[in-house]
Amino acid sequence: MTPTHQHTPHDDNGGLAEILDLDAEVLAEHIASITAWLPITATPRRIVDLGCGTGMGTFALLDRFPEAHLTAVDNSAAHLERLRDKARARGAAERVHTVAADLDAADWPDLGTPDLVWASAAMHHMADPARALSTVHDLLAPGGLLAVVELDGFPRFLPADAPAHRPGLEERCHRATDAFHAEHVPHRGADWGPLLSAAGFTVEDERTLTVHIEGARGDAVGRYARAGLQRIRAAAAPALDAADLAALDELLDPDSPHSILRRDDLAVRTTRTVWAARRS
Repeated sequence: MTPTHQHTPHDDNGGLAEILDLDAEVLAEHIASITAWLPITATPRRIVDLGCGTGMGTFALLDRFPEAHLTAVDNSAAHLERLRDKARARGAAERVHTVAADLDAADWPDLGTPDLVWASAAMHHMADPARALSTVHDLLAPGGLLAVVELDGFPRFLPADAPAHRPGLEERCHRATDAFHAEHVPHRGADWGPLLSAAGFTVEDERTLTVHIEGARGDAVGRYARAGLQRIRAAAAPALDAADLAALDELLDPDSPHSILRRDDLAVRTTRTVWAARRS
């Protein structure tokens, strides 16, 4: 139930953890802007981060609410271990409690009565998101807030005319994974407003954010692009022609003169929508 990642048929915790860490590094200002935007009526003391991954939302929330304690929930023990290591390195270990749980199970673990629940790119992984939202509604404290962050897909990095000998390659790679994601993540990109209302929430605000981060700001964007396209390759390869696959492999090869790590025209481009919903 880890957030913000591109599913492939061959998910591995190591590669995914790298992407989640790069996601946090590259999009730190973006996530901080979302936490600052939340319509908070009273400073939350108890927070739950559902599908926390390696902690992108966790640490943004701890920075935003320095008096809060947070329960980080994920189905990956490896990701939770990585999150705990980060918490110790930040001197925040006493403020973070981790829970390994499958949120598609009939019974959720005891998550207390939080004032704020954060679900970033997590709800679309649920087999029954309507039931999950009802469960969140019932565990929130009266007046508590749920923040749902949804993405329209994995970020794009290359210009439309790149690479020169196979322009539009990145977009074709994404289109090649459409059938896989329609089957395995059918709720990705959903409009969560109606489902939130049906679960008993009052949707107080909704915001769509267009993200554009130039790669020239640091080498993390190149590493993020390479890691992301490596994961996409597994799902896209069967649908790509030989020329596209060869061009993609050149981009992914760090020793190739065409490596994506050598490009100076990368940018992170994505769109995310945030819903702030309150329990009455």
